[in-house]
Amino acid sequence: MLSSLYKSMNEAPFLNSIKPHTIQVLLLIKENTMASLATAEVCDVNAGLLSNGDLRVLPPIFKIYGQCRAFSGPITTLKVFEDNVLVRELLETRGEGRILVIDGGGSMRCALVGGNLGQLAQNMGWAGIVVNGCIRDVDEINGCDIGVRALASHPQKSSKKGHGEKHIPIYIGGMLIREGEWLYADSDGILVSKAELSI
Repeated sequence: MLSSLYKSMNEAPFLNSIKPHTIQVLLLIKENTMASLATAEVCDVNAGLLSNGDLRVLPPIFKIYGQCRAFSGPITTLKVFEDNVLVRELLETRGEGRILVIDGGGSMRCALVGGNLGQLAQNMGWAGIVVNGCIRDVDEINGCDIGVRALASHPQKSSKKGHGEKHIPIYIGGMLIREGEWLYADSDGILVSKAELSI
């Protein structure tokens, strides 16, 4: 399965055993494979999954940031409000191609993710971050090799109290998102699937 290859690509022993050119080729294959799973096409061929709720389309409320315009992976959920201590805690763990989906309550009063956390997510192997809230340090985040979606940017940082809940069902735009479901994002939008979709 391609996802297990992608996971192993982030592991040091694997990287040390192959040549840099081979790594570039594998990364290109990964990028092209993910890009080939276009959200519009997925919707067109999965009407049954859309109608029974196993495949859902997030409301078109997110702006696109980061270098990866198309990304996908299993979801890790987080619910916080104007406090990003738990965001950092999760991004400090090995991402292994996962996507952190943050329900920030839609707050437009501060940023939950900045440039340092974007770089951390890239370094730890996260595929992307989706924020129901704001980010900051947009130029830095746009330089990171991950996908990021957020409602907007805001220059003010969040509080640091450590309040929130990890790995729980969350709601974004009225849509339920569960830990372990799969997220697919590209320039057309964001899909959440109950299970990994075949290419």
